[in-house]
Amino acid sequence: MASENQDAVALLKADHREVEQLFSNYEKAGGDGRKKKLAEEICKELTIHAMIEEEIFYPACEGKVDEDLLKEAYVEHDGAKILIAQIEAGGPDDEFYDAKVTVLQEQIEHHVEEEERRLEGLFSQARKAGLDMDALGLQLATRKKELLAEADAGALLQPALSTMEPLA
Repeated sequence: MASENQDAVALLKADHREVEQLFSNYEKAGGDGRKKKLAEEICKELTIHAMIEEEIFYPACEGKVDEDLLKEAYVEHDGAKILIAQIEAGGPDDEFYDAKVTVLQEQIEHHVEEEERRLEGLFSQARKAGLDMDALGLQLATRKKELLAEADAGALLQPALSTMEPLA
């Protein structure tokens, strides 16, 4: 779990490492109960991560980083949200459950690479733009703590699609 004294990039990268570990655990998991629990944890962590990026980090980056890269990040989040909703609504007995978790993992790996790429990645561009990473880190940590508390209390986190219309 990220601490409140991390700068924004360190906090977001720590989230990335945590989710990578969860995906790795999912791949090794046997038994439907363990897979379902890990998939739910992956979905919760990714939902919260996307929400704090979209509420705090991405708006701070607007006008300061490559606009196309930022727009792609929003669209990638929406693609992940759709898969997350399908994974959360399903279970390990569903025909495409594992495939959806795998595709989600592949999408997230691509997204993380674009954010973390040295020199031209989103995080690097944000640092070069002079964003106050300590202040953003505190805002991100505070909001993440709120969202985790809501999720742990049983509140259903419902992130909105930013760039796509729902299909149904």
